[in-house]
Amino acid sequence: MTTAYQQLSATFQRLSRFGHLMAVAGWDMQTMMPAGGSQARGEALAEMGVLRHEILTDPRVGDLLKEAAQADLNDVERANLHEMQRAWQQASLLPASLVEAKSLAGSRCEHAWREQRPANDWQGFAANLKEVVRLSREEARLRAEANGTSRYDALLDLYEPGMTSAKLDETFGELKSWLPELLQRVVEKQAQEKTEQPQGPFAIAAQRELGLSVMETLGFDFRHGRLDVSAHPFCGGVPEDVRITTRYNQHEFLSALMGVIHETGHARYEQGLPQQWRNQPVGLARSTAIHESQSLFMEMQLGRSPEFLQRILPQVCEKLGAQPALNAENFVRLTQRVKPGFIRVDADELSYPAHVILRFEIERALIEGDIEVDDIPALWDEKMQQALGLDTRGNYRDGCMQDIHWTDGAFGYFPTYTLGAMYAAQLFQAVKKALPDLSERLQHGELQPVFDWLQQNIWQHGSRFPTGQLLINATGEALNPRYFRQHLEQRYLNR
Repeated sequence: MTTAYQQLSATFQRLSRFGHLMAVAGWDMQTMMPAGGSQARGEALAEMGVLRHEILTDPRVGDLLKEAAQADLNDVERANLHEMQRAWQQASLLPASLVEAKSLAGSRCEHAWREQRPANDWQGFAANLKEVVRLSREEARLRAEANGTSRYDALLDLYEPGMTSAKLDETFGELKSWLPELLQRVVEKQAQEKTEQPQGPFAIAAQRELGLSVMETLGFDFRHGRLDVSAHPFCGGVPEDVRITTRYNQHEFLSALMGVIHETGHARYEQGLPQQWRNQPVGLARSTAIHESQSLFMEMQLGRSPEFLQRILPQVCEKLGAQPALNAENFVRLTQRVKPGFIRVDADELSYPAHVILRFEIERALIEGDIEVDDIPALWDEKMQQALGLDTRGNYRDGCMQDIHWTDGAFGYFPTYTLGAMYAAQLFQAVKKALPDLSERLQHGELQPVFDWLQQNIWQHGSRFPTGQLLINATGEALNPRYFRQHLEQRYLNR
């Protein structure tokens, strides 16, 4: 006779397998699918989403959760049960009709965005976004009423459990108190430095080969993943079959290369999740910010360090051709160049938080009903002017239409990017403490000790521990933003 916990495990294994199919279908939708397949694919994904929702919210699942809570479970099983309960509670708050409607609206908005963004068509985009926002507000209302939180906090909790707007206001407020001055000082400092730009064009095929070569250096398992192209770089798929994407520009190669390194960080996390807990909630990545910490650890902490850059420079020259600008000193300066720009995914470390905070403030106001979709462009320009001194009036393509997240209603997601940067800085500091000779190791291309540390302290634990506890276990303390500031000042001001 199977126990309640065993029955729940079987149910969540089934949900995981359906999720596997949805993940690969979603990847295909953004990379390979012909335009004419959009509506049918959107409907198929919505149908699958409803099916998963119905399975998860079956009253029997609730009964089994109560019964399993009384069982004698070990620590991992208890953690898995906690994640099951959370998933069930979150799903039970929404009717299937809303799940389907939101999926369909998101698919329509995202697919249309691919053509509307290049055309700078804000009016066309806004028409679709309004429906996504309407449904997201309804979701937020239902979740907030059940959980006793603000509407935005109810959505934020989906991505970063336990995080609140109040905590973000405090953390981001402190960041805003010193970052603008630091940004200005670094820009002024770098204005006195000569940096030579590499001369293209750089063939896309060669850039792809370079990306694959660096992925191999970073330990990506090609038996369980692949690299493709999409309009917006992302990491998708499942741990057994991780799909990462980038986008190429023949006139410069660094954005694609760094995008590949970033997404490889996500992929290594997925590939390193505990195999013995696969298909169970406890085997999933801990949170969105922890996931982002792994990509930013790989890109910003490791990938843009002088030691790593000098190590991969021969690969760059081999694939793209040697030239004067690709000497070691200039290559490091290129990748650490600070220049406020319009595009978030291409932003440097110092400018990036401003992009995130801008989006956080706008999307919170949008979900809370303080502003409407039509207010976004003017508010975007106002905040971009204040934060980075950039004018986005009329430039929707490089302004409020540049990201994909809002198209499918992923409100509450953006803050996790800067939280992830803070986590990454704190984790890298812990690695340096654990490996005092890290710089020398990196110079000799010895990356495995770093990956072993991540596997031991982050990857293998999946969702066994809450985010705060995972960070304490790994670094010895809770989130401490001073490591992020320390990292930036040391890298850009040599402090």
